[in-house]
Amino acid sequence: MEYRKWMCVICGFIYNEAEGRPQDNIPPGTLWRDVPLTWTCPDCGTGKDEFEMVEV
Repeated sequence: MEYRKWMCVICGFIYNEAEGRPQDNIPPGTLWRDVPLTWTCPDCGTGKDEFEMVEV
């Protein structure tokens, strides 16, 4: 499986599907579509709708 990275367009934070966000109870390998809609960017607090898939 190929994991993707998603970037917050507000602050540049990168969510890496392979790494997840264990500190937010999102285990490694969690695909973006499976991240809860209530999750917000840990750096700026914006919602998932402000993230875009990026090639890093």
